Amino acid sequence: MKAYINEEFLLGNNKSRRLYFDYCIGQPIIDFHCHLSPREIAEDRMFNNLTEAWLEGDHYKWRAMRWNGIPERFCTGNADPKDKFARWAETVPFTIGNPLYHWTHLELARYFGIYKLLSPATARRIYNEASTMLRSDEFSTRSLITKMNVRLLCTTDDPADSLEHHRSLKDTFRIPVLPAFRTDSLVRIEDPEVFRSYLERLEIASGITITSFDSFLEVIDKRHEWFHENGCRLSDTGTERFYFEPYTAEECKHILLKLQNLETLSPTESEKFKCAVLLEVARMNHKRGWVQQFHTGAIRNNNSRMFRLSGPDTGWDSVGSPADLRRMSRFLDALDESGQLAKTILYNLNPADNEAVITMAGNFNDGSVPARVQYGAAWWFLDQKNGIERHLKDLASLGLLRRFAGMVTDSRSFLSYPRHEYFRRLLCNFIGEEIEKGIIPGDEDLIRPLIEGIIYRNAIEYFGFADHL
Repeated sequence: MKAYINEEFLLGNNKSRRLYFDYCIGQPIIDFHCHLSPREIAEDRMFNNLTEAWLEGDHYKWRAMRWNGIPERFCTGNADPKDKFARWAETVPFTIGNPLYHWTHLELARYFGIYKLLSPATARRIYNEASTMLRSDEFSTRSLITKMNVRLLCTTDDPADSLEHHRSLKDTFRIPVLPAFRTDSLVRIEDPEVFRSYLERLEIASGITITSFDSFLEVIDKRHEWFHENGCRLSDTGTERFYFEPYTAEECKHILLKLQNLETLSPTESEKFKCAVLLEVARMNHKRGWVQQFHTGAIRNNNSRMFRLSGPDTGWDSVGSPADLRRMSRFLDALDESGQLAKTILYNLNPADNEAVITMAGNFNDGSVPARVQYGAAWWFLDQKNGIERHLKDLASLGLLRRFAGMVTDSRSFLSYPRHEYFRRLLCNFIGEEIEKGIIPGDEDLIRPLIEGIIYRNAIEYFGFADHL
């Protein structure tokens, strides 16, 4: 019986298979957006068992387990690692049709050479076999990254972070691990007490006391410069939507003072403050020649009770309402009007927004830079077969697929890199099917640069990574 993960996996015709094996096998991974821990890479962490490596921090799996009736102690709780894995194995057969089923078996095959289907019947053997391998030097965090042919990766880092681990990795690890400037905490103002505590962290990191909105921006700029000195060339914003409301410097000064005094803001004040801060960061991005990424469209922490129990990024988020495209437009237009619009990648989480966001990106491409503003990869809940196929089709129809910067893992798991293979197979299948239909010509001089560009070359060029490789 042929293994589930085989050469033909996700490749529906001979043309698709030829494209994948001719153009994708052996090509490197440029992972410009992930949530891997720089500390764990710097320390070259070893995992004690498959549960640690596979279930720790993986809210995708936790959501599926909860949906399958698995109690929380087997997800984020303190149950025995073997018991947690057994409950995950119990859930896997129920994930048919979900990308978790694909990812699970790709990861078992590519990291461990295990081709058996995970189920309660195979759980113990797979757990023991993989756990034994994980305790060897060939399965440390750095080895796992190297094994997947990753050439460069960018983590996601708070402006107050010291970047000490990135600095140590520069001299101890041959694969560049670069920071990315994550702006979320700079505008997380819903709880003034939490925000004031964060300002104190920024003051310690920068050595500057925040006494006004101007000094707040000075602190951000100093941290931005520090990130730049440590190899950062990307910022990232993960907010529910774009914010835009005209503001004055005096208004921003007053709003920050209210926050420092633990006063609640009006909706308009909150909109003005977030708009002002994110526009200023965008101007810093332009000043230093960075690429800026905007991940919008999620409604986070919906289940208040479970959020209190388990905290953020544990699986209580969902796809949000269609985007406020007018605010996105005004935000980008304000930067373009002043000549300060940096290279920009727009990611959306609601598939109903695909066409709108792609065409919005097109509004701000003026011929100065190829794909100055572009549409980002299918993200989070859209990072699955249907979402990726729709993403490719929509981008090809309304933008320039050949300029697409490509796939990212967007993951906290060191076992997630086969998601690039998953994407590459779907990409080759999409193009192969279009060639079979006669919609795309099968000319090698046309197709090779298209595929190789999307899977790694475009990212190197777009982000200016060549000097790091």
